[in-house]
Amino acid sequence: MLARLKEEIAANQGWIAFARYMELALYEPDLGYYAGGAQKFGREGDFVTAPELGTLFGRTLARQLEELGYPILEFGAGSGALADTLLSQHAFDYRIVEVSPQLQARQQARLGARAQWLERLPERIRGVVIANEVVDAMPVHAVAWRPDGIMERGVALANNHLAWEERPATGELLGQARKIKVDDPYESEIGLVAQAWMREIAARLDEGVIFIFDYGFPRREYYHPQRATGTLMCHHRHRAHADVFAHTGEEDITAHVDFTALAGAAVDAGLEVLGYAT
Repeated sequence: MLARLKEEIAANQGWIAFARYMELALYEPDLGYYAGGAQKFGREGDFVTAPELGTLFGRTLARQLEELGYPILEFGAGSGALADTLLSQHAFDYRIVEVSPQLQARQQARLGARAQWLERLPERIRGVVIANEVVDAMPVHAVAWRPDGIMERGVALANNHLAWEERPATGELLGQARKIKVDDPYESEIGLVAQAWMREIAARLDEGVIFIFDYGFPRREYYHPQRATGTLMCHHRHRAHADVFAHTGEEDITAHVDFTALAGAAVDAGLEVLGYAT
């Protein structure tokens, strides 16, 4: 993984955006955390999600889904625990989009013929879309508000080791960062990839509902003065830490979700926000 990153950095004049680093560290085929074969969920993995703790979350969601009566499309189904619980409650028409071959194999072993796996995102969607702890693992752009301007934080090499390096922010990233009012110095993240994902789902959704379950905040809390070093977090062997270069390719990297930005992208794409809750 480190060799692949050094190759990428060298091919881009010694610097890559943090979003690109996060993409490679998590999803590079055969090397990235979610693309590799290591255990991720549960006691033998790195972290535990709500569906792994028991069936209460899934059974509660199933009651809501039964009222809607649509086919279900789940993004990033993890170990298949949530799908397993939902399908134990109701014979849903269940489809899964999974980018990790290793996780897809685990899901297929657990769910068998009760679900269908799609090679790509459907051109048209009619039904319920579920994303449970998916958006937080989408690459984010790291930003720094400094006395001399707004900078994009990226990754370079220092003494042949991965290290932070900042360059002036440009384009859409700069435009969105200018709208966020913070006192410098301040570091945080902007989820351009998550916003693009939301717009893409909206463009394909003919009729239905999107459920997004994740940890995050509305914007007024996301960019709070007390959160001046951002929300980036790694999970390794059930320990959380903020050193994103500690175990590259061998641990989860996440950022909290700015639900205001996600809702804004949804509304701009023609969707209606039906609710927001803990």
